[in-house]
Amino acid sequence: MSAEKTNQSWGGRFSEPVDAFVARFTASVDFDKRLYRHDIMGSIAHATMLEQAGVLSLAERDAIIDGLTQIQAEIEAGQFDWRVDLEDVHMNIEARLTDRIGITGKKLHTGRSRNDQVATDIRLWLRDEIDVIIKEITRLQEGLLAQAEQHAEVIMPGFTHLQTAQPVSFGHHLLAWFEMLSRDHERLVDCRKRVNRMPLGSAALAGTTYPIQREITCRLLGFEAIGGNSLDGVSDRDFAIEFCAAASLAMMHLSRFSEELVLWTSAQFNFIELPDRFCTGSSIMPQKKNPDVPELVRGKSGRVFGALTGLLTLMKGQPLAYNKDNQEDKEPLFDAADTLRDSLRAFADMVPALKPRIEVMREAARRGFSTATDLADYLVRRGLPFRDCHEIVGHAVKYGVATGKDLAEMSLDELRQFSDQIGEDVFAVLTLEGSVNARDHIGGTAPAQVRAAVARGKALLAAR
Repeated sequence: MSAEKTNQSWGGRFSEPVDAFVARFTASVDFDKRLYRHDIMGSIAHATMLEQAGVLSLAERDAIIDGLTQIQAEIEAGQFDWRVDLEDVHMNIEARLTDRIGITGKKLHTGRSRNDQVATDIRLWLRDEIDVIIKEITRLQEGLLAQAEQHAEVIMPGFTHLQTAQPVSFGHHLLAWFEMLSRDHERLVDCRKRVNRMPLGSAALAGTTYPIQREITCRLLGFEAIGGNSLDGVSDRDFAIEFCAAASLAMMHLSRFSEELVLWTSAQFNFIELPDRFCTGSSIMPQKKNPDVPELVRGKSGRVFGALTGLLTLMKGQPLAYNKDNQEDKEPLFDAADTLRDSLRAFADMVPALKPRIEVMREAARRGFSTATDLADYLVRRGLPFRDCHEIVGHAVKYGVATGKDLAEMSLDELRQFSDQIGEDVFAVLTLEGSVNARDHIGGTAPAQVRAAVARGKALLAAR
């Protein structure tokens, strides 16, 4: 077999074909073909720059751009023959371009390498993925704001250690998730800035002798900056690791949210109802309604955490510059982006359809001595030290456990056996509404503050 047929991109150096298994083992086309649109985008910009730099003629540029445009149409019509022997998305497209337009197709690769080409493709792809993910975060936040506004006065127990702590507004609870997602949005917007730096022009590792004008391709591709060092340009995968770190935090938040939804839909809590379309049943137990979407999102968080760990491990031992190890960057990165995007989409569809069981939530808050802190605060306002008040209320709670009475259900005489500072006005602070309304400050759970937080949230989303 001639050397040329062993591989169209580098066969001249070799005197025998690559082993069939090795060819399959080292090929990446099965997964990197999803970069085709960004590969073609980068190639069109590169050809445009080469013509302006005088490396290609106008006719050669036009032939290349027309050929690439037709190849993209072939791929999107499902008519493209992806070949493993051509290794990757880049060589498959270049080989097809040469088939279409002849020797001019071989001129496209002038002044670049697959090393800077793939680094550029991944950044272009990830930039688009971040934009989609950011939109899904915003859509989920819109759903949370709508629910919070509607249920600003619905009372539920707030928990610490999964034990009833203090009553809170259901709307206030939902806005905690809004805050987490706002931080996720900030991280991804910031991450995008470092993704959006152009490595194209770094060539294999040292730059190129051709008179390229990187400013042109930077502008055409919408990058914000040009990579300042060719060695770093081809070997850097910080941006992918950073994205997976931001994605891991976002999935951690969704996993925590999922855990609450799983608890809240159980018969033991029964706080909310999920629509049937987000649940499944059991093949053997006809009564079951399983919260599969939250459970799956909770489980899928591990995939994204694994992608982050995998990419860190991939990069930690690599010397400069490009190494074949970096072929392993794409699958975990692709999977992390897909998983985060789909998880956000599922939640953005599901959250507006959540239905709180208002009376169940209220009864749960009433049962757990959730206004105990309010009684302690009441006594502090009567001039007693907080630690003494804490002990007094602790005795009152012990009495309530023994008698089966919540604090608000005790008579004034019963309460006064623990402190003669307790007066008839105490019952105003022992009600659930009194407790919630009393926390009337920025970030507090009072319905007025929930509505104010919703207004701030809407303004934040409108400014994006």
